Amino acid sequence: MSSGFVKTKDGTEIFYKDWGPKSAQPIVFHHGWPLSSDDWDNQMLFFLANGYRVVAHDRRGHGRSSQVDAGNDMDHYAADASAVVEHLDLRNAVHIGHSTGGGEVARYVAKFGQPQGRVAKAVLVSAVPPLMLKTAKNPGGLPIEVFDGLRKALADNRAQFYLDLPSGPFYGFNRPGATISQGVIQNWWRQGMIGGAKAQYDGIKAFSETDQTEDLKAITVPTLVLHGEDDQIVPIDDSGRLSVKLLKNGRLKTYPGYPHGMLTTHADVLNPELLAFVKG
Repeated sequence: MSSGFVKTKDGTEIFYKDWGPKSAQPIVFHHGWPLSSDDWDNQMLFFLANGYRVVAHDRRGHGRSSQVDAGNDMDHYAADASAVVEHLDLRNAVHIGHSTGGGEVARYVAKFGQPQGRVAKAVLVSAVPPLMLKTAKNPGGLPIEVFDGLRKALADNRAQFYLDLPSGPFYGFNRPGATISQGVIQNWWRQGMIGGAKAQYDGIKAFSETDQTEDLKAITVPTLVLHGEDDQIVPIDDSGRLSVKLLKNGRLKTYPGYPHGMLTTHADVLNPELLAFVKG
């Protein structure tokens, strides 16, 4: 089957796509908040055309997966990803995660993928690790008021919030001279609104307050960190630039002027970069 569901230990049904030759090396994609596996359409078609097996799933509470009211945390996210990987028996896989999905990749690789010997490489794109929240040990992080504001906006008017975010900072459409795509904005809104409000509300805590320092330190497979220098959602100085220092086998590449959603706005640049890393 080219798509299906996996039932996790707590009964959550996780939707996944599995395209391409089953004998080919698998590329596994982990999406950002509050989206779905559909956010990877461009990259999945690109890697499929280059002969790879491509797999992506909808995080619990997001997309077509169960709209659960519990387990919306990084530990469950990683365990759910592992359930998909084990169900499909994926080996020698390259895991690519964007934003919250980058945090999911880091925890999955550290806790499941490496111990099971299933991971070849990892890529963290505009990713949330090591920790977004400002704390005494993480003075460069964002204050809790930023994330409280996101929660309030979601609870007050999720539909409007999910128009405002992609229309502005997510894709850098609020920058002078930006080429704005209404289709991209509407697709972001569509993906977000399909998911469950409770899971997405809880997900803000998951992506902002989860300290993944130890996850990054535990990763030994080659890891590519890609980050836009004009990321208004996950500022590069407290994420990408710190992550590469914690990785044993990491490499950082940054992009002047690129936004948080650069995989969409600059797929023509990033897709060949991803392919070169996978092949290298």
